[in-house]
Amino acid sequence: MYKMGTLKYIIAGDLCIAYEESGNVDGTAVILLHGFPYDVRTYDEVSKYLLNKNCRVIVPYLRGYGPTRFLSGDTMRSGQQAALGSDLLAFMDALFIQKAIVGGYDWGGRACCIVAALYPERIIGLVSMAGYNIQNIPGYSQPESPEIEMLNWYQFYFHSKRGRRGLAKYRKELCKLLWRNWSPTWKFDDETYEASAVSFNNPDFVDVVVHSYRHRYGLATGDPKFEPMEQALQKQPAIKVPAIVLDAEDDGVEPFSGTGKDADFFEGGYTRKIVKGVGHNLPQESPGEFADAILTFVR
Repeated sequence: MYKMGTLKYIIAGDLCIAYEESGNVDGTAVILLHGFPYDVRTYDEVSKYLLNKNCRVIVPYLRGYGPTRFLSGDTMRSGQQAALGSDLLAFMDALFIQKAIVGGYDWGGRACCIVAALYPERIIGLVSMAGYNIQNIPGYSQPESPEIEMLNWYQFYFHSKRGRRGLAKYRKELCKLLWRNWSPTWKFDDETYEASAVSFNNPDFVDVVVHSYRHRYGLATGDPKFEPMEQALQKQPAIKVPAIVLDAEDDGVEPFSGTGKDADFFEGGYTRKIVKGVGHNLPQESPGEFADAILTFVR
C-alpha cells in the first residue's frame, strides 16, 4: 500500500498535530482533510497524482485521530465545527502557510468550508465534497424525512450513554459498518480498512466524536473559546473563493438527490461535478477525480 512521505508534528492551537507531507516544499500548498470515520490514508492515491505537479501536499490527522494529541489534559475534547475550523487555521499559521488550496469531505470538508468562508484571504481554492458543509445548528431541531433520519441512526446512537459505550467498545466494528453503508459500491479489503482503523485508537477519539454529534443537535455545550466563531457560523456565511463541489452519486450519508441545493452559498465561482459509482469516501474511491479538482487551482 502506498503511503505519503514524512510523518511530522507541529504545535498548533490546542494540539500537537501529526501530518504527512510530500511533494515540492516550494510548490503550491495543498491541505487535504479527512472525515469521520477515516484518516490520512484517504489521500494516499490523491497525493500520488499531485506529486509531480509542483504541489506541497499536506495531510493532517484531525483532532481525536491517529498520532494527533491534545497538549493539555484540561482542554475540552470538543468536536464542534468551530474547533475543526480553528484547528485548520492554527495549522496553517504554525506552518507559515499564508495561502493554500484546501480540500476535504465530511468533517474535513466542514473545516475547509469554514476557513474559506471566514478567512477567504487564506484560500486559493476550495474542493468540497457534497457542497456547503457548514452546519446550521438551529436548523438541526427540525426533523428530516424518515428516510434521512434513518440514515442518521449513528448520530442518535451517540446521543445516548449506551451509544458512547458502544463506540468505545466496538469502534472498529461500528466504523467498518459505516464504511460499508456509506460506500456501497466500494469493495475495500481488510488491509485497507485496518490501515485507517488504527487511527481510531487515539485516546480522545470517542470523546471528540461523541461531542461532535451531540453539539450539532444542541445537546452539548461547546468550548467557550470557540463561541465567537460559532456565532459567525450561525449566520451561514457565503464562501467567496473559487470552489469545486464534488457530489458522489452513491453517497450513503446524504442521498444524491439531496445534494446540489446550496449553490447560492458559493459567491466566488462555483463548479459542481457529479462523480458516478462512488460513495462517501470519494477521495479514496475516486482519487483521480479529486486530484483533478485540486489541480484546477494549481494550473
